[in-house]
Amino acid sequence: MKIYCPTRKEKVAMAIEQGGSDGNHQAPEREVAADIFRRGLIISPFLLVLASVIWGLSGLACGSIALGIVLANFIAGAWIIDWAVKISPQLLMSAVLGGFVLRMGVITGTILPIRNQAWFEIMPFALILIFLHLGLLIWETRYVSATLKYPGLKPRVKRQNRKKSLD
Repeated sequence: MKIYCPTRKEKVAMAIEQGGSDGNHQAPEREVAADIFRRGLIISPFLLVLASVIWGLSGLACGSIALGIVLANFIAGAWIIDWAVKISPQLLMSAVLGGFVLRMGVITGTILPIRNQAWFEIMPFALILIFLHLGLLIWETRYVSATLKYPGLKPRVKRQNRKKSLD
């Protein structure tokens, strides 16, 4: 007796036929990274003004570089996960680790050529780089849903509906 085992493409096609994802739903990692990017853009004017007030134009330049690195880091991490998850779990683990090492190399490669320049200020660069990473992750934890029903961001509930449900 021969047992039929569908291929990966056949499994995806069956899932779509049964009402599964048809590719229109954004991957949760991309959804979360896009939300983190949006929040980073919201907070960036405040951080850049603060850096420029304290450290002048050097602080503004260094803060801008750090801000760009942080936002690109989150987008690159999500892109790597999104690419690898479509292939296999083993590749996903390797890609996440390799992607982390590669992204840290990019940060190092960005800092090394400019670290000895007269305009480079380490304090605004380091403060924005470290605390923006942590701050955006902490800020995002309020909006991430850790359920199978909503694997990305929590769905937004309208205030009127919430009041009605409380009554």
